[in-house]
Amino acid sequence: MTDLWQEIYGSIKRNKLRTFLTGFAVAWGIFMLIVLLGAGNGLIHAFEESSSQRALNSIRVFGGWTTLPYDGLKEGRYIRLDNRDLEATTAYFNDRVDEAGATQNQGSTDISYGSEYVNLSLDGVYPNYTEVEPVRLKTGRFINQTDIRERRKVMVVHENTAEVLFSKSGDDPIGKFVNAGGVAYQVIGIYTDEGNAQPSSVIIPFTTLQTIYNKGNYLNSIIFTTKGLETVEANERFEDDYRAVLSANHRFDPTDDGAIWLWNRFTSYMQAMGAMGILRTAIWVVGIFTLLSGIVGVSNIMLITVRERTHEFGIRKALGAKPRSILWLIIVESVVITTAFGYVGMVAGIGATEWMNAAFGSQTVDAGMFEAKMFSNPTVDIGIAIQATVTLIVAGTLAGLFPARKAVRIRPIEALRAD
Repeated sequence: MTDLWQEIYGSIKRNKLRTFLTGFAVAWGIFMLIVLLGAGNGLIHAFEESSSQRALNSIRVFGGWTTLPYDGLKEGRYIRLDNRDLEATTAYFNDRVDEAGATQNQGSTDISYGSEYVNLSLDGVYPNYTEVEPVRLKTGRFINQTDIRERRKVMVVHENTAEVLFSKSGDDPIGKFVNAGGVAYQVIGIYTDEGNAQPSSVIIPFTTLQTIYNKGNYLNSIIFTTKGLETVEANERFEDDYRAVLSANHRFDPTDDGAIWLWNRFTSYMQAMGAMGILRTAIWVVGIFTLLSGIVGVSNIMLITVRERTHEFGIRKALGAKPRSILWLIIVESVVITTAFGYVGMVAGIGATEWMNAAFGSQTVDAGMFEAKMFSNPTVDIGIAIQATVTLIVAGTLAGLFPARKAVRIRPIEALRAD
């Protein structure tokens, strides 16, 4: 074995520049593979973190416009959701709906405490709102069923809103009363909303908003979480059944997808994960083809090595060397070159992903009303390193296999005549 390593070292030493240039192509290929995988992971991790802030088994329903005529009515009607739809959600689907609620909105309202004020909208919600939206209570409490039932004038404000209203006075916001368009509300909680650059609303009980601001029987959206729907097919069947029930309330075609809009986070998540899988596959394909250019270079250099050492291999075979010893020599040299330079590229690639993590690891994009995290933890794990190692060894073996087979087929008498 020592002789084998000495021969490989001597061969590489005799062709330092050629070996370096060929190995650099391998290093560059694996470097690009690691960097691309890291960047892809950054996008995937950001999406997964964003999804984890909301219940995946949640559905949000909005009114829409009919696109089909139905029961003597023309298309183009606006379907406005109301309390009947919320009641039907729990009455007809209690085996598949865990908890249902609704939202309603009151436009820009002046909210003041002492001499300080902000202008925000009021969002009327149910207690399940925190399960569906990325709202996290920081202190105090959230809206509860008693607030809904008794139509209490209570309010949950964003931490930035609390800072504006109460920072100068130094008062603890919890328990204080603020004036919202002439109506006194008691602050019962402070929430934080990751991703929101500026708060645009305060939260009050749904029934309170519907009563005080004369919203009648109407609502903006229905939100609920589901149970027992664990596949895309089961969710799609539920959506069809749900449209059929609401179509009876509003007289629209149950197959009219435009009449109401259902945002099913489970099916959206599964579709997005499918797209992420395609992205990861595409990255591997691009990386492998980049690496392939280096592998072809290694194969070429080994073919040149075989050609230059034809006379030597002939003497070895004439002296009784077995074909597999020559085969082993060429393949091991190819694997050594590929793996050594490949690991240099891998280490450089991991270093690049660590730099990306430090520079862009929590990258967000300002979308005006909110900020969305687009890049998170763009690093590769040990599994990727193992896969890259296996790829290098397999690539090195394949790169050396064809030159080695050519060396094995050399006939001693022909090799001894070679120049």
